[in-house]
Order: sequence, then C-alpha cells, then structure tokens
Amino acid sequence: MQSKWHIGVAVGALIALGFSAGARAEDVYIPLICKGFQHQFWQSVKAGAEEVAKADNVKITFEGPETETMVDKQIDMLAADLAKKPKAIGFAALDSKAAIPLLKRAQSEKIPVIAFDSGVDSDIPVTTCRTDSVAAAATAADKMAEAIGGSGEVGVIVHDQTSRTGIDRRDGFVNRIKEKYPNIKIVSVQYGAGDHLKSAEIAKTMIQGNPNLKGIFGANEGSAEGAAIGVKESGKKLVLIGFDSGKEQKDAIRSGVMLGAITQNPIGIGKCTVDSAVKALRGEALPKVIDTGFYWYDKTNIDDPKIAAVLYD
Repeated sequence: MQSKWHIGVAVGALIALGFSAGARAEDVYIPLICKGFQHQFWQSVKAGAEEVAKADNVKITFEGPETETMVDKQIDMLAADLAKKPKAIGFAALDSKAAIPLLKRAQSEKIPVIAFDSGVDSDIPVTTCRTDSVAAAATAADKMAEAIGGSGEVGVIVHDQTSRTGIDRRDGFVNRIKEKYPNIKIVSVQYGAGDHLKSAEIAKTMIQGNPNLKGIFGANEGSAEGAAIGVKESGKKLVLIGFDSGKEQKDAIRSGVMLGAITQNPIGIGKCTVDSAVKALRGEALPKVIDTGFYWYDKTNIDDPKIAAVLYD
C-alpha cells in the first residue's frame, strides 16, 4: 500500500525531491552508512530503515565496515557513496570529527545529511536520529548505585572514545556517579572497541586488579557481552549493567549474570533516518535532534510487550 504522500504527490513535491516531472520516486537513492556489522543492533536499524524505504518507495543501501574500529574504511565508504550523487545520505560516525570534510562536500552539493545513532561535531547534519546517550548512561549509573548500596568501587568498559555514543555514554555514567554518589569510586575506564573478546579480557584484568570491585558498566552490546564473559570466567560475583540488547545480553540477564541493561530503539532509529531524509528532500523543517528513546530492562520486565518490542536477537 502506498503512503498518503505518494498517493497525493504533485509535481512540486517531485521537484523538491530533486526530480523533473515524470521522474519516479524510486529513483531517489539514499545510502546509509553504519558503524559496523558485528552487532545485531545494526541489523535492527537496517530493518527499520528498509521498512520506511519500502513504504516511501525510495531506494536505500545499508553498509558499514566489518568492525567498529575501521574509521578509515568507513570514510572510504562515505566518499564512494557521495561519488554516486545520492539525493540524501545517512551516516553513523565512528569518529565524530574525521568525516567532517566529506560532510562539508555533501553540504556544498546540497545533499542532506542525516546523522543516526552517533552524531558528528558539526551542524552539517539536518537532523540526528539518536538515543540521548548521556541520559541513558546516567540511568545506568542510578541503577548501579542502587544495586551496590550507594558505595564501593566500579569499573567502566566503553566501545571507543571517538564516537559521540562512546563519549556520551562514558560521560553520562561517570558524571552521574561523581555528581550524585560521593561514596562510589570509579576505579577504571577502559576501551574495548566494542569487541566482546577484548572486553572480556579487560573485565578480567579489571577484576583482578581491583579486589573490592562491586560492579561493571558495559557501554554497548559488545562491551556488555564481553564483561559478562569476563565476570563468569573470573568466578567473581558483582553487579553487571549493560547497554543495548542481543541474545547474549538477554541470556545473561535471565540467568542473573547481568542485572539489567539500557535498550535503545534500533528499529525506530532506522525508521527515523529514512523518514527524515525524505522529509528533508521535500523541504520540511526538521529538529536538530530526534530522540528515539530508551528503556531500562531487567528480569522483571524483559518480557513486557513494550520492552520486548525494542529488544533484538
């Protein structure tokens, strides 16, 4: 079924989309470049993007480097897609600064840029579809403080210190602890590139080096999954809080290895990205940030339909 916009589309709207009269809506090409494909999170973002693209009858591609450490490869992908002269482009930056020269080129060529998941340090994107990572990580800090009785030592494992999500989740957690919980000490902040094996080794080293450690916060899917592996292999019982979803995290929560996690709305992020691109091409004004929301989930609500709808395997 076509959307109302496509049923009622006029020549003026086609021109706004960069077409001449007689052009087809499906000729609108919008590439989306994500951070990587090793996490199920991105497959859910892709599913949401494809759903809206089908409804709006536009062509999208969805790609990303093999891992979330490949900043140079992601930049090459962005350059290659810009060379194809897309009508708009979606970009989830691995490095909040590295892509700015290419994004300036897109801007000069009047190609609207939609940032998703992780923004850039620039006002070039017409909007950013994302979770409020600072607020979400602050919620994780509150849950940690509650679980350890408001005092003790905790550690943090983050996916990177270059993307906005890495920076914001680290700072959201750390700053909430510093501001609100003076009896909690963050003894270590380490970076595992979102890789579960590397994060597992970090967790084990963190536990060995801090015998009084009461908790660990893993700031994305790979960080949290790795922390869970490290905790199990160390044999130490502590409070583990994650971010995102995925089968491994859900299993860890059900088994009690992990207390709970923050889930984003990845399908909603994908939908927002393509919807915003189409709106930008139609000349509609967009807010600079579109908050796609987050939820805390644990054993008590993991099967709640509202929560289950934003979890993924």
